[in-house]
Amino acid sequence: MKTQPVLAPDAELVLGIAATAIPFARTSDAEAERWLRVLRLHGEVGVALQGLGVSEVPLAAGADSEHMHPGQAHEVDHDAVAHVTEQATRIASRRGATGVATTDVLMAVMQVYGEDFERVLWTHGTDRDEVLERLGMSVPESAES
Repeated sequence: MKTQPVLAPDAELVLGIAATAIPFARTSDAEAERWLRVLRLHGEVGVALQGLGVSEVPLAAGADSEHMHPGQAHEVDHDAVAHVTEQATRIASRRGATGVATTDVLMAVMQVYGEDFERVLWTHGTDRDEVLERLGMSVPESAES
């Protein structure tokens, strides 16, 4: 019987902080921005993002992704963190891990937010491929399959 991976402490911290930040986002871009801000401070992903020079604020003055690409206003998905957690757990399980790491959370955020997260990375001076290369990872098959 295969057991489901448990959250590693740094991943649990990221998800906990995100749970307090996501409800204040008005767009999916704003949610993606909040995920990046939390991820850049914790675990292996935080080390990689900071190593790439990803800072708290976008590179261009006034280039806050919420204003550059406001997207459509939406009702806050109160299950956004639960959805990312579920995806991260699937990703960790697929790789045979006993724990969910920040790398799994990052991959889940990339899958859930797609182009919105890519735009946020771009406004911070990087992109998905560069981040994954820094982590020694590649894009996994969709966690939906």
